[in-house]
Order: sequence, then structure tokens, then C-alpha cells
Amino acid sequence: MRLYILSFLAAFAALTAQADSKTIKIVSSLPRTGSANAQTTTIVNGIRMAIDEVDAKVGDYTIAYEDWDDASPERGSWDPAVEAANADKAISDPDVMAYVGTYNSGAAKISMPKLNQAGLAMISPGNTWPGLTKPDLGEPNEPMVYRPSGRVTYFRVVPADDIQGWVAAKWSSEMGAKKVFLLHDRELYGKGIAEMFKRSALGFGLEVVGFEGIDPKASNYKSLVTKMRQKNPDIVFFGGTTQTNGGQIAKDIVSGGLKAKLLVPDGCFESAFIEAAGKENLEGRTFITFGGVPGNKLQGKGREFFEGYKKRYGAEPEAYAVYGYEATKVALDAIRRAGKKDRQAVVEALASTKDFHGALGTWSFDANGDTTLKTMSGNTVKGGQFEFVKVLG
Repeated sequence: MRLYILSFLAAFAALTAQADSKTIKIVSSLPRTGSANAQTTTIVNGIRMAIDEVDAKVGDYTIAYEDWDDASPERGSWDPAVEAANADKAISDPDVMAYVGTYNSGAAKISMPKLNQAGLAMISPGNTWPGLTKPDLGEPNEPMVYRPSGRVTYFRVVPADDIQGWVAAKWSSEMGAKKVFLLHDRELYGKGIAEMFKRSALGFGLEVVGFEGIDPKASNYKSLVTKMRQKNPDIVFFGGTTQTNGGQIAKDIVSGGLKAKLLVPDGCFESAFIEAAGKENLEGRTFITFGGVPGNKLQGKGREFFEGYKKRYGAEPEAYAVYGYEATKVALDAIRRAGKKDRQAVVEALASTKDFHGALGTWSFDANGDTTLKTMSGNTVKGGQFEFVKVLG
């Protein structure tokens, strides 16, 4: 009995100490192992900049940040088991009020229902699969399968792929394409955006002459290139990422003598893609869509972020750095408006975000947790660097 009382008192004391704590944690769950590291390092840098700008203080609370890896050495990319463990870790720590992540849409499927059930706010700087938030665009049970509590607790600051797939098809038509061959990596993001392109193709007079999934672990795609040559497409669209072998696709298209342009989505909009493909295989023939505009084209607060990042880190940020920054800024704003260390209050404050004046412009969260921003850009590769072409839409 004495042991029971002592255990109860210890637990009560711990709970009381926690309730009195003036520390609020923001954690991020991103692939820090593997080739996505260059991209996610700049996202983390953006998160740190946002917190430093408020001197790690919101009201009476001190903001602590923890950078978590959701990748594993075995996979070299995000790992379902690691992402699940990160979500559980965040849930079990009552100091955590915001979970910035994930980068990969497939990873979000793992953590979203867990965090939703716990009432913990999740803000993604990179997820673009529409089914995570939008009814009738994904699987029949999406997005409600990610909302076991019945409430929206997931938010994202980047436009979804129903928009990106549409602008990719439109841009293909504008570049004079008549026939397109669609490839995808069989993953949620890659196959999903290829499907969105396919849905939009007919409306722009495009003939889809192939729709095929690849093995992301294959050493080469020579036989696939031979097959594509027989179809003679004007554009090959690859729904995938650097980590699912986008670079090898680009190499084999060139070495296999396929004259088609290569169009890839934002999952390849990182320096690692150029390194993997070899700049000579991309020059003048590869085009990239992106949800937003490159950092050097940002205006207002976005330009301030870009210049501040260069000054602090001595290099330009990768494309998604500003989204890590913006996700954290809106989290800090929600914590401020909530006025207390309470997960439900933070979620409600995020959901009520309207006309937020940030680095990405002025925007709001809609009823599904999506940003109201819809700006997309088209980019290419010149001189071994990404180069902005135009705003798409």
C-alpha cells in the first residue's frame, strides 16, 4: 500500500511539474539520412531561423526544438517504422505542441492518424498528395482514414499535387508536346502525381502513350527506354523523387537515344537530383515543376528570408527551406494566439489561421488544412544549376 501511495505521489508530482512547465517543444520528422539530407538540412535551417527570430520565446513560454530523422540507414530514405516511432515519441511527450513534418507523403500516412487521435498539430512543409486532405481525389477512405478523431489536426503550407499535375500537363502542351509517356515510382507521391497528370492530359490535347511503374532500386532502365522509343513521346514525365532514381531515369533517356524532353515534379527539385543525373544529361532538356517559386524569386518577407538564410549559412537555400520556415512561423503564431500550453488550443488556432502574412505571401488554411496558395513555377537546368522559367497556371 505504501509503495502504491508513493508511486501515485511521484506520478502526481511529475504531472504537476509538467503542467507548470514553461517549455513548449516543436519537433520535426524529416529524412535526415540518405540523399534527401541536403534538402532537409535547409528545411531544418529554416525552422531554426523562425525560432531564433522570436528568441525562442512565445509569451511566457520557452520554445525548444528537436530535429528528428524519419529515415533509416537500411532504406536510405524515410522508413515507416521510424516515422511511426517518431509519432509515438511526440505523442508521449506532453511538452510537444507541434510536429513539423513529414517531407514524404507516404510517411504522412503513417503518422497522421496517430497524431490526429492524440490531438497533436501536424504541419507539413513538403507533403503534396491530395488524398491526405481532399475528398474524392485519392482512395475512397481518404482523407477520413487519417482523422480517427473526426477533427482536422493536419495542415500543410505547400500546394497539393492535383494542382501540380494539372500545371505539368498544361506546360507540356505549351511546350508543343502531343504525346507523353508517364512513369512513376509506385509510391504514394510519385504514382499519385502521375495519375493527376494523366487525369489532366486529355483536356490539353495530350495523348498518353504509356503509363508505367518502375523499380526504384533498379541499376538501369535501358529496356524501358527502348520501349519508350517505340512510342516516340515528345515528353517523358517521371512521377517520383531523386531518392526513387530520378537521376538514373535521366541518364538512361540520354544514353538510350530518346529525344523526348524530361519533365519531373518538385520531388526532384534539389541539388541531389542534378548530382545524381549529371548536369550534362539535364542541360536544356529537363524541366521541373514546383509548388511555389524558387527562393531567389520570392518577394517581401520571402526575400528577407532568402537573404537572411544566405547571410547566416553562406549558401542559397534548397527549394523547401522556406516551407520549413513558414510552417514553423505559423506554428509559433498559433501557439501565441492559443495563449496556453494546450494541444487542442494550438490546433484550433492553426485551423483559424486567416490572411497570414508570411514569407510565401498572404494566405490562409482552408477547412481541410490546405493552404490557399496555388502558385506553381516551371524551372529548367542550365549550367548545372536550376533556372526559373516562368510562373505556371
